[in-house]
Amino acid sequence: MRRAIVIGLDCAPPRILYRELASELEVLGEIIGDGARYVLKSCHPPITIPAWAVMATGKTPGELGMYGFRHRRHGSYQDIYIANSSMLKEEPIWVRLGRMGIRSIIVGVPPSYPPKPIRGYLISDFLTPDHMKPYTWPPQLRSELERLFGPYMFDVVYRSEERDRIIKEVWEMTKQHFRVLRYLVTTKKWGFLWFVEIGVDRIHHAFWRYWDKEHPRYVPGSIYGDVIPEYYRLINREVGKLVKSIPKDTIIFITSDHGVKAMKGAFTINQWLIEKGYLKLKRKPEKQGVDLKPEIIDWEHTIAWAWGGYYSRVFINVRGREPKGIVPPDKVSSVITDLKEELLKLRGPSGEQWKNQVYTPEELYPVVRGDPPDLMVYLDDLSWRAAGTIGWPELYLSRNDKGPDDAVHDWYGVFTVYDPENTIEPGDKGLIEIVNVARVMEKLIIGSF
Repeated sequence: MRRAIVIGLDCAPPRILYRELASELEVLGEIIGDGARYVLKSCHPPITIPAWAVMATGKTPGELGMYGFRHRRHGSYQDIYIANSSMLKEEPIWVRLGRMGIRSIIVGVPPSYPPKPIRGYLISDFLTPDHMKPYTWPPQLRSELERLFGPYMFDVVYRSEERDRIIKEVWEMTKQHFRVLRYLVTTKKWGFLWFVEIGVDRIHHAFWRYWDKEHPRYVPGSIYGDVIPEYYRLINREVGKLVKSIPKDTIIFITSDHGVKAMKGAFTINQWLIEKGYLKLKRKPEKQGVDLKPEIIDWEHTIAWAWGGYYSRVFINVRGREPKGIVPPDKVSSVITDLKEELLKLRGPSGEQWKNQVYTPEELYPVVRGDPPDLMVYLDDLSWRAAGTIGWPELYLSRNDKGPDDAVHDWYGVFTVYDPENTIEPGDKGLIEIVNVARVMEKLIIGSF
């Protein structure tokens, strides 16, 4: 029986793995060079959640009812909830494999907290509050791992000026993750392994402007200029040790959930809505960077408000849906049309043309479940982040409004398939949609058993 592993590198772009660092990464470079290489097109939105869930299930975010980390429950201004495994109603690939008798090891694949029973072993993802919470299946695996490796590290605080601390903690976390993986593959019975290393994403966001010479705030000659290449070398070494711990005929997938690029700045979307008359406040903010809290909004005169992030979610204050909604249901479509038209016309701070995209969920997905926004807005093809805070003196910020962050997400990630028995023709295979990855994986894995 042949096995398969999925090496998930959150946020890894083709630019790094396929081109600029490929020759320096001996293990990853060999796997990718001898594999079938695809450029992965992420989902709408290209964010860790829902992207990994889309990949694992073969379902769109609309079908999953996942539109990011946060969600606003319709009918409320304040009922905000964070995505977790209980929202995942569609079956991921390891559940389907489990019915065929194939045991899996699943580590850090979002969203997997709280842990669900599977045929095999599971460690939950970076949304796990801390190691004091149940985070494994079976439950007793937790004490087994902590006895050998100490408290499990799920994530680090990366939006910080403490860059030396970030480096130390990401290195420590990544090394621990791979020690745990090597232990699991050598002591447990398994046929399928899927892990996601979140450290890749954290290093990108914390250090991108020190490495990317095209970044508008690139820092030449910085002591942090080699952090990103050094981290990929660490990943390369750890993957090498992991590959030596598994059977030589194991099928290997290397994939990311989305890509990365320089953040040009942040656009204060709610201030723009205020200027345009869509959003009214009870009082002016007392300082810069104030969160837009429900209690400061004049709901009786507000048509729309927004959330910030790598993309912006815009909500219409609909009569009969929101507690103090004012937009009649039969006028919602015209409000959306007007908003889309104005958002698509937005330009940069110097009047430069932006490549904006604005959609209703119904335009993107065959099915829309859960609590979607009314509009999904991508500013300048994701190059500009949306700032949801208010009180700024201008619409354009040079930096993130929620702490240091050098990067934004990009649509394009990586997906490579390598079969050491040469059943897959190597080479560049073009584009693959993230929603189709599970089907490709499943076909190859089932055919190998």
